Amino acid sequence: MNILFAASEAFPYIKTGGLGDVVHALPAALQKLGDDARIVLPAYRSILEQGVNVVELGTLDVQGANTRHKMRILQVDDKKQDVVVYLIDIPSLYDRAGNPYVDANGIVWPDNAERYVVFSRAVALLTKFLPGLKGGKAWVPEVVHSNDWQTGLVPAFLSKMGNAPATVFTIHNLAYDGHFSYDEFTRLSLPAEWWSPDYIEFYDGFSMLKAGLVFSDAVTTVSPNYAKEICTEKYGNRFEGVLSSLGDKFSGILNGIDLEIWNPETDPYIKQNYTYENNLMAAKRANKMDLLERTGLSKKQVPVLGFVGRLVEQKGIDLIISILPELFEKTDVSIVILGAGQEHYEAQLIQLMDEWPDRLHIHIGYSEELAHQIEAGCDLFLMPSMFEPCGLNQMYSLRYGALPIVTNTGGLTDTVVNVTFASLQDQTATGFVMEADDAGSLLVSISHALELYKQSALWEQVIISAMMQDLGWDSSAQAYRKLYKSSRSGTRKTA
Repeated sequence: MNILFAASEAFPYIKTGGLGDVVHALPAALQKLGDDARIVLPAYRSILEQGVNVVELGTLDVQGANTRHKMRILQVDDKKQDVVVYLIDIPSLYDRAGNPYVDANGIVWPDNAERYVVFSRAVALLTKFLPGLKGGKAWVPEVVHSNDWQTGLVPAFLSKMGNAPATVFTIHNLAYDGHFSYDEFTRLSLPAEWWSPDYIEFYDGFSMLKAGLVFSDAVTTVSPNYAKEICTEKYGNRFEGVLSSLGDKFSGILNGIDLEIWNPETDPYIKQNYTYENNLMAAKRANKMDLLERTGLSKKQVPVLGFVGRLVEQKGIDLIISILPELFEKTDVSIVILGAGQEHYEAQLIQLMDEWPDRLHIHIGYSEELAHQIEAGCDLFLMPSMFEPCGLNQMYSLRYGALPIVTNTGGLTDTVVNVTFASLQDQTATGFVMEADDAGSLLVSISHALELYKQSALWEQVIISAMMQDLGWDSSAQAYRKLYKSSRSGTRKTA
């Protein structure tokens, strides 16, 4: 099949989170299965400044907010990448400093509604005009796979076109729904009939994410458990009714991880490579000592805990901060934390590092190298998220034998098997699942883990079970292929 992925980010060109990883890895996995999967992104300044070679395929006009934008359609000319990438170049919308969604000061771009309505319109146009543009062989997508609210309107615009490709829409995080005002709706010349509760009207405004839910032939999210959770009031962010009404059109397909980038056997960032069959515990100790040396922590052979992620409440950083003093007073653990987020959490962590300089290391920001070293060098990985649609870091941790401590939510539930007497007996245990999403439960799970750490044979057994998990994209890609085929024969909602 010919499959076009529409998204607001994709590694290695632009990435702010897990969405970028998925939009890189899933098309690549489909390519290996024999499909022709391609990606279309906005031509952000940060992409063009990387010095990527681009070829201009042609130009089109696209409707914006009370104006029409002239866009250039670019194709990335990179022989190292198996997946073709197209860029929608409209400098007035995408040529600016900052990340895709906020400026350099972290303030949301005030014209985000226009930026992503225009991008969605452009993607829909591309499915019709790409075959007629210069610069390459004609290519017509049979399926357009849109991702998160920024591309939620793609299937809506395609519903207005005759002989349009099938559409699939994936929710990566329901907490972000692209909600804008009626004034924006009218300024952007959206079809008047869409202003209805049956279509994209949503709580006194309109939601781009709802457009993806309503107009797509199939809707997915990134884990089976999250698919169930978001149909409830607790996790549904006011969409539970819409989601429940989708019936068989809605499903959860677990994300995978890139097994080439995250591979302890070949990882160039870590001190000593290893597999679960070769050099495992000796290499884990060597990588731990290297991590402690790099971070300036005490180089005693003590349990080391790690955290990599955004310093926000959703990721449970408030729970971690609240238990650190007691943890340092009652145990001998060291902790390495990598991430950035809300300033008050950053300040609290830095203060705690000043109080416990030989036990706690904080790196504010992101470092790909340090992230890999944390996974290879830590004994335990903390991931007490309040909610987690899929989660990737717990899968990186399983891959590297850093046993994850997680809350019982979303994709964490789908990927981590709690250490119990029964799971140790049948050798299925891969980590520690908290009983509740609170500080007390986090402390109990850490204590449980530290007790098992003292039993070296059982500890190694759990690490081996964790590292043996099938975490790649093959099975997920096969599930998406099946969905694409069925969506091509589905009945699309039109307005």
